[in-house]
Amino acid sequence: MTAGLQGSLMVDVAGTWLTAEDRQLLRQPEVGGLIIFARNIESPRQVRELSAAIRAIRPDLLLAVDQEGGRVQRLRQGFVRLPAMRAIADNSNAEYLAEQCGWIMATEVLAVGLDLSFAPVLDLDYQRSAVVGTRSFEGNPERAAQLAGAFIRGMNSAGMAATGKHFPGHGWAEADSHVAIPNDERSLDEIRTNDLVPFARLSKQLAAVMPAHVIYPQVDSQPAGFSRRWLQDILRGELQFDGVIFSDDLSMAGAHVVGDAASRIEAALTAGCDMGLVCNDRAAAELALSAAQRLKVTPSARIARMRGQAFARTDYRQDPRWLTAVGALKDAQLID
Repeated sequence: MTAGLQGSLMVDVAGTWLTAEDRQLLRQPEVGGLIIFARNIESPRQVRELSAAIRAIRPDLLLAVDQEGGRVQRLRQGFVRLPAMRAIADNSNAEYLAEQCGWIMATEVLAVGLDLSFAPVLDLDYQRSAVVGTRSFEGNPERAAQLAGAFIRGMNSAGMAATGKHFPGHGWAEADSHVAIPNDERSLDEIRTNDLVPFARLSKQLAAVMPAHVIYPQVDSQPAGFSRRWLQDILRGELQFDGVIFSDDLSMAGAHVVGDAASRIEAALTAGCDMGLVCNDRAAAELALSAAQRLKVTPSARIARMRGQAFARTDYRQDPRWLTAVGALKDAQLID
């Protein structure tokens, strides 16, 4: 059994406030982060209070949400309803709009006390994957990289670090890794020429990467998030990426190929993930925690890079930049 692994867990909670059981879980040193979902959210004020309650227990915990825009947007009531990224690409000033969109998203997420949104999606739109679809900026890899780069600039200027997903690309595989184990039968050369381009172009701007629960059998028999070939040889080696690697949710069906939650967290951390997400299944989170404790995992120093930079701002709607950014998206008919 591997000992002394670096890594930690990101977990979730069931409600809009913390239970005694939640507090006990969050106190465990092997837990390094918490992700919130729609069920945890009532209003901006309530999310700020939940964030504050979590930080009162563990000031160092990384607090995350999926706030991509389009159909993947957890914070809705009292927040800008962001467009799907694919809608941005059709505008003549798409790069400018992408940057404004990234800034608005990050500003609102930071204002409720969260550190980051897992964004942007760097998957290419081949019109094959229903789970990716309009979450993707483009089918053209260079154009996707350009627009995602602009979105990242907006995020960074608001004070948020960016996470590119789903490495090395989920756009070709048709199955949904939430409910199945997708396969992408293409060669490494074909993936390099297309899907890896946004990750390669943006490897220095991305603070984190999230691998796909997809098997690329011509490269490795394991899904990318459990593969040292993908994470160590290609992402860290070829692409020279030195940021955080977050696993995708280890409760998803695409992760079940390696066994129970204990096996999954061990496989993810051994392959090189800095933080493993175990969501929507408290029993699985507790099993993964027990495994992390048995493995004597220690937190990765890289995680500190993901901390948000601007929590105090709640008056952002009076900011001239806010008015300009929202106005630009309205003029382009991307938001109401």
